[in-house]
Amino acid sequence: MKIMVFDVPAESGGALTVLHEFYNEFKKDISNEYILVVSKPKLKETQNTKVLRFPWIKKSWIHRIFFDQFIAPRLIKKFAVDKVISLQNIMISHSKVYQTVYVHNALPFSDYKFSIFRNKFLWFYQNIIGKRILSSIKNSDQVIVQTEWMKSNCIRKLNIDEKKIIVMPPKVSSKAKGMFDCTNTSLSTFFYPANGAVFKNHNIIIDACINLKDKGIYDYKVIFTLNGNENKHIHELFVKVKSLELPIYFVGKLSHETVFEMYSKSVLIFPSSIETVGLPLLEAKIHNSPIITYKQPFSEEILAGYERVDFFVDLDSTVISDLMKKMINRRLDYY
Repeated sequence: MKIMVFDVPAESGGALTVLHEFYNEFKKDISNEYILVVSKPKLKETQNTKVLRFPWIKKSWIHRIFFDQFIAPRLIKKFAVDKVISLQNIMISHSKVYQTVYVHNALPFSDYKFSIFRNKFLWFYQNIIGKRILSSIKNSDQVIVQTEWMKSNCIRKLNIDEKKIIVMPPKVSSKAKGMFDCTNTSLSTFFYPANGAVFKNHNIIIDACINLKDKGIYDYKVIFTLNGNENKHIHELFVKVKSLELPIYFVGKLSHETVFEMYSKSVLIFPSSIETVGLPLLEAKIHNSPIITYKQPFSEEILAGYERVDFFVDLDSTVISDLMKKMINRRLDYY
């Protein structure tokens, strides 16, 4: 069977991880031929995988729309493929070939509604792209999601046959040298590997640190995988942290190996409110790391039965600062 796989948005972060995960599986399936359509990632062609790169797609949304509407359908016809797998949440238009859509964006299912005046991009993605994602889920032949809660939401929201949806949890292989090492330093180091999207809620951690400062607590540090200029929102937070001299460090993007090493010597703090999985939760869990996280369907599913977790039910900086103080003071029931 000849299968064409589309993932032109993937360039970094979780999306790129998903692409590599599938690519590694495709290479093993020598009974089928795969044609991967990407933008900038450089994937090595193998006996059964061919790679088509279109880096110009990343120039603008206009380029992306042009590709989706005109180039992608032509590629399907040109290579006479038997099946299409879209790893980009949305099925390919103007094609009657059997399509499987991998959905890993939770924005269309979020109860929180973004304002067009405060965040145009997220409003556009949630309301315009989100409708295309929901339409793709409904009209595709098969859907792959990462979690049971996503499957349940798809069925409830779109009233579709549950047999059409496959749950495929992300695979995580640890490259760390060891499990979490309980020391005074590790229990007072809080790690948050996340991008600069507003729903990642870095601001609530900063407010919690202000609360700790008011209580005279300084013997800890927080690490953000941001450089401080990702967007206007993050830059404002960066300036606030510097002006208040809070022990928060903007270290920029870290390698996958470095992130895994951080899990062995820090507490994961994860206040993100919109995730399909929340991959850091899964990664920290396999390192047996302490976790402070927002109680949401994705976090409850991933951390079900895990003992080293403290949930907070509201985005309340006072509650979060109390949980951080508990860690700093080493008053942990499981140690």
